[in-house]
Amino acid sequence: MKPKRMRELYYITHIENISSILEHGILSHERIENERVKYTPIYDEGIITNRRGRSVPSGKSLWSFANLYFQPRNPMLYRVIHEKSISDIAILGVRPDILKGSEVFISSGNAASLSSEIFPSSKIKEVYQQIRNDLNKEWWTDVDGSKRRIMAECLVPNLVEQEYIEIIYVANHDIVNKVKELIPQSTLPVVPEPSLFFQPIRKNDLTKHLSIVEGDLFFSGMQTLTISVNTVGVMGKGLASRAKYQFPDVYVFYQDLCRNKILKMGKPYLYKRESSFEYHLSDEPSTLSNNNSETWFLLFPTKQHWKKRADINGIEEGLQWLRDNYKRDDIKSLAIPALGCGLGWLDWRAVGPLLYKYLSTFDIKVWVYLPVEKKVPDELITKEFLQE
Repeated sequence: MKPKRMRELYYITHIENISSILEHGILSHERIENERVKYTPIYDEGIITNRRGRSVPSGKSLWSFANLYFQPRNPMLYRVIHEKSISDIAILGVRPDILKGSEVFISSGNAASLSSEIFPSSKIKEVYQQIRNDLNKEWWTDVDGSKRRIMAECLVPNLVEQEYIEIIYVANHDIVNKVKELIPQSTLPVVPEPSLFFQPIRKNDLTKHLSIVEGDLFFSGMQTLTISVNTVGVMGKGLASRAKYQFPDVYVFYQDLCRNKILKMGKPYLYKRESSFEYHLSDEPSTLSNNNSETWFLLFPTKQHWKKRADINGIEEGLQWLRDNYKRDDIKSLAIPALGCGLGWLDWRAVGPLLYKYLSTFDIKVWVYLPVEKKVPDELITKEFLQE
C-alpha cells in the first residue's frame, strides 16, 4: 500500500486494544500512564521511554502525544511483527483531517530521532513534499536516511478521538474474524491487506516445502534470498538493482566475482552475510531480543550480458547446481524469483515447470516469487500445470 496521496494516517496496535480505543480514542502514553488504562503493549519499553526526552516546538514531550504514521509499512511495523505474532497486530486508518486540530505537529521522520525536524501541522504541504518519495518506497536503508524518513509522524496532543478512526487493517482473513469477535458492535470495516504487513498477496502451496507466491521477495523471511544477475557486473534493474542500493555490500561482492571472472552461467554463488537482515530493516535494532539471524544472498546468473535475453539452458544448469549443493552449503530456506522472466524476457510457461522440476525435490522451505512485470494466471501456478 503506497500513500501516493495522503488518504489516511495510521496507528499500529495490538488487536486486544481495539475495543478500548473505539471507546476512549487513541491515547498518548502520558494519558495511558496517568489514567492507568489497561492496554497490551507492542513496542519495546526502551523505545517508548526514549520518547520522553524529545520535545516538540511548544516544549511538550513526545510522551504527551498520540503518534500516527504517514506510512505504516515501515521499520517499526517490521520490528513489531517480528517480535510479536502477526495475528495480534492491526493498523487503524485515521482520517487525515485530524491534522487540522490545534497543537498538532508533524515530523520529517521518526520523531524520536534528533535528525528529524518537527513542525506545526500548518506546514503539512511543505513537509509532505519533502518526504513523499520515501513514503512511496518499497524499502528503506540507513545509508540515505530513508529508514528514518519513512517513519514520519503526525503528533496529536493527548488523544485521537475515536470518530477519526475509519478502518482497521489486518494481515489476513482469519484475523478479520478474530477482530470482529472482539468488537461485535462496531460497524468499522475490517480489511485484510497482506502486503501492508510484508506478507505475500497470493500463495499456492504445491508440496510440503514448495510454494508459489506473489509479493516482495526481500521480506520473505527466508535465510537465503536469490538475486538474478548477469556475469558482467551490472545491477541495473529489478531485484538486482534493489540489492545494490539496499545492501551495498552485496553489490561490492558481486562486482568482485565478475571482475575476477568467478561468476559463470550454470554456477550460482552464495554470499554468506554475517550481519542480521532484521538489523537493517527494524527500528532500534540494537534492542531486538533476537537479531542474530543471518541472511544470505544467492547470486544466480541468468544471462551473460545484461542486454541479452536470459539463457534458459544456463538457468537449468544453475538449478542443477543448486539441487546438488544446497545441503552442502547449509541453505536452510530459500526465496527465489521466476528466473529469467520479466527483465529476462522468458515466459513463465517455460520457466515455471523447470523451477518445479528441481525445487520440488528440496527438503527445505522454498518460495518461488512470481514475476512482477505481468500477472501470472492462477491456472498457471497449479501443481497440475507445473508438473506436466
